[in-house]
Amino acid sequence: MAEAHQAVAFQFTVTPDGIDLQLSHEALKQIYLSGLRSWKKKLARLKNSFITGVYPASPSSWLFVVIAIMGTLYARVDPSMGMIGKIKEHLPLSSYLSHQGQSILSALLFATALWFALIMTMRFILKQLLSYHGWMYEQHGKMSAVTKLWLTFVKIFSGRKPMLYSYQAALPRLPVPGIKETMQRYLESVRPLMNDEEFKRMTALAKDFELKLAPKLQWYLKLKSWWAANYVSDWWEEYIYLRGRSPIMVNSNYYAMDFLYVTPTPVQVARAGNTVHAILLYRRKVTREELKPSRVPGSIIPLCSAQWERTFNTTRIPGLETDTIQHYADSKHIVVYHKGRFFRVSVYHGGRLLNPKELELQFQHILNDSSLPQPGEEKLAALTAGERTTWAKARKSYFRSGKNLQSLDLVEKAAFFVTLQDDEEGLRTEDPVNSLDAYAKSLLHGKCYDRWFDKSFTFVVFKNGKVGLNAEHSWADAPIIGHMWESVLATDSFQLGYDDDGHCKGQVEPTLPLPQRIQWDISEECQEIIQNSLNVAQALANDVDFHTFPFKEFGKGLIKKCKTSPDAFIQIALQLAHFRDKGKFCLTYEASMTRLFREGRTETVRSCTVESSNFVKSMMAASSTNEERLKLFRLAAEKHQMLYRNAMTGAGIDRHLFCLYVVSKYLGVDSPFLKEVLSEPWRLSTSQTPIQQTELFDLVNHPEYVSCGGGFGPVADDGYGVSYIIVGENLINFHISCKVSSHETDSHRFGNHIRLALHDILALFKVDKS
Repeated sequence: MAEAHQAVAFQFTVTPDGIDLQLSHEALKQIYLSGLRSWKKKLARLKNSFITGVYPASPSSWLFVVIAIMGTLYARVDPSMGMIGKIKEHLPLSSYLSHQGQSILSALLFATALWFALIMTMRFILKQLLSYHGWMYEQHGKMSAVTKLWLTFVKIFSGRKPMLYSYQAALPRLPVPGIKETMQRYLESVRPLMNDEEFKRMTALAKDFELKLAPKLQWYLKLKSWWAANYVSDWWEEYIYLRGRSPIMVNSNYYAMDFLYVTPTPVQVARAGNTVHAILLYRRKVTREELKPSRVPGSIIPLCSAQWERTFNTTRIPGLETDTIQHYADSKHIVVYHKGRFFRVSVYHGGRLLNPKELELQFQHILNDSSLPQPGEEKLAALTAGERTTWAKARKSYFRSGKNLQSLDLVEKAAFFVTLQDDEEGLRTEDPVNSLDAYAKSLLHGKCYDRWFDKSFTFVVFKNGKVGLNAEHSWADAPIIGHMWESVLATDSFQLGYDDDGHCKGQVEPTLPLPQRIQWDISEECQEIIQNSLNVAQALANDVDFHTFPFKEFGKGLIKKCKTSPDAFIQIALQLAHFRDKGKFCLTYEASMTRLFREGRTETVRSCTVESSNFVKSMMAASSTNEERLKLFRLAAEKHQMLYRNAMTGAGIDRHLFCLYVVSKYLGVDSPFLKEVLSEPWRLSTSQTPIQQTELFDLVNHPEYVSCGGGFGPVADDGYGVSYIIVGENLINFHISCKVSSHETDSHRFGNHIRLALHDILALFKVDKS
């Protein structure tokens, strides 16, 4: 085989005259180039670490400080107030240096120490500045003098040309809210969900907890907040994600879709070639820290970028009691799944990335390969879709040695996982409803064995050129994968492009090694376990009812004419739709981010409020006038915006209560209040997918290049999961999930209620739709 021959650096034969070595110059060249690339990457990481470590100063500023100090010495002025002389007295090398040399070295050491002191001072001031969040609570479009002055200082101390992780050390720690404030906000959030007797009982439980147990738990939590970078994130990752023993498919993983109306090429391997190359270009930017630091949209305020680190070369490893996240510094290959076979595809050759045309030929070779799956290979990935403990036991028993260990190692160390589907998905104009629903379900769970659900993400390319991905949730939140996805779609369509026949552009290196089949030796006992995991996963997948639809009647543009927040508008519409759907209110989860703080992840906005429920009741009451309803809507919208701001600035409810509960478990004490709070089901779980790089898409001149967004599975057995993305000025895409087995839910029925609620609320404003 050609690839096997090229992998050998030299051959030798034994002759009567001795050993004859036959060196392969091409193989040695590839070894040299690969090593050169590795060393370049190590040096680049070292340089980036230093630049980030001294931010907001720059390495060149050290030279400026040194020259300034040396200049003052030359002018016979001592800016160190005697410290240079003290350093000179204690120099260990003084006997080897002249008097002038000692003076220069002492001044150099003082200048360096002064430079580091200035860096720490600037960083401390910037951290204090970023701890101010008063700007978030000001009226939209109006900025106070205090905020203007604050922004000026932020610009001064933010430094120039920041890299991806430059702001990390300057971000403030997430504050621990006060117990009294959290109890008050919690009781306020559950008031519309309880009758008077239930609320009185819960108030008594909360008061008892606040006075007796809470102060002790709070003390430990504050101690952790002083010591750790973030008092929530590590426990959130471990207890919410990694310790879960149920399948992560549907229950945790989420998906992202392609463009809604456009497919840049119908050639599957060409689309795979361009998009995989675009993903690898993005990975290179992450590795080199060339991405701009994440910021609050439309501002200079930095957000935490820590989650980007594990986007690639990352795998969730199953354990008996808890999983772990394994991140590798680098990976030179991807793993491709097609018709039950696993292939290793190298993404480097000659020290460079494969270009799109070369990747297209690699994928075409896989499609042309007519070999059959090995016993147990086709449905092997079902292990990652089933119960976690089952997978952990199987991994320990059947994948710890020999061929299986090496093959599993290839999968887990891959940059990411790719699936070449043999079916077609996407929007079909003749059947838009069912086609989008099927597309969503395919990305969410597929066949339950054609995605490696443990990888940071599985990239899916369908037969008709449509693409999508399925992302594992523990390593990061959706905005991180969303940022990559925006960049990939834009790079594919607007930078790389295709030739007239729909194939990738570029030339192919003739010595390119071909993809390699990954070999497995899966016993019959292991195959039975795989089948059992598949049965569990298929039962879960078959129970998912999904409805994805574009709402095109109006969007952000018209909502802004109502002088209200688009997110608040949609969230209140969801409350109205849910009440019409079920005839009752429910505990509602809206995801908000806490990345204004170091290592921040998410917080919950409890969207079902007293104000929103009062508005919904007015909409259901025939006796209410539109003027009364509009007034109640504005109160509900203001309340929602306040809750969102509180969540973003560390004054949320749920992460605080969660961490108090974790501390109580470590201390071995039970709290009836915390136990009840954390067992309450989220029957309406919602999330907005933000568009973070609007500059990549010109929706005015190219309105067809709109994203369809992504979605997730239902959180509660009798509840709904709703994801939405606001695209441009005139489109909102919704993704609704629930369970077929629930008699209370129906995704299509709920979708109709959402459409009606949006129209009914807009009608209250009587805005000009032209």
